Amino acid sequence: MLIETLLVSLLTAQTAPQTQPAPKPAVAAESKPAPATPKAATASKGSIAPDLKPLVERMQAFYEKTDDFKAAFKQDYKYKTFRRTQTSTGTVTYKKPGLMRWEYEKPSARTFVLAGNKVYAYDPEGQSLTVGSVDTSKLSASVTFLFGQGRLADEFNITKGTCADCKGTLLMLDPVSPDPRFKQVRLEVDSKTAQVLKSTVVDPDGSENTIAFVDLKTNVGIAADSFKINPPEGTRVEDFTKQGK
Repeated sequence: MLIETLLVSLLTAQTAPQTQPAPKPAVAAESKPAPATPKAATASKGSIAPDLKPLVERMQAFYEKTDDFKAAFKQDYKYKTFRRTQTSTGTVTYKKPGLMRWEYEKPSARTFVLAGNKVYAYDPEGQSLTVGSVDTSKLSASVTFLFGQGRLADEFNITKGTCADCKGTLLMLDPVSPDPRFKQVRLEVDSKTAQVLKSTVVDPDGSENTIAFVDLKTNVGIAADSFKINPPEGTRVEDFTKQGK
């Protein structure tokens, strides 16, 4: 399946055995906010545990003032059905407005770029580049808040989780209304910096997609050209945005 959420669900990240689906890449979102919903039609908002409110507000403010960031990442996708975990590593860069690049290094090289309302998936080994579109109005606040948009308390009930090996505070985000994209989101947040250290999305089938960020640096002046993909001659290009035109 091509595209959905950042991360919560989109293109296949790595090649996996045909007996099971490949893990979903980390969430990414375009920076345009979703259309405002009239107050009369607004659903019930979520809630934040009183002791967590200061941390959640600091976390939201941190990403609102972040113009760009880069980090190394480790992704662990736990398949509930197959009872196995696939681990991937690489780097991620982001720049407002709406530019993101996930550079997978292991177990195989893949590149995913989000630019505006388009997403690109490049497979150097397969010599293929796939282009698709993304509907940013359908992205959850669990994704858009990372890019300075979306209020978590508008969509989730946020409570504190228990975690023996966490380096930060574990936030449990349960959607106020049932969401077909995921059952729960968990964010491990550094209590000092308010940065997200780790993000876990629990899929409807119980599988877990966990992204741990390492050595995250913000506002370092990332160039827009860093998000361009220039595949070599002979690369097969499939552009789904032009179909039907």
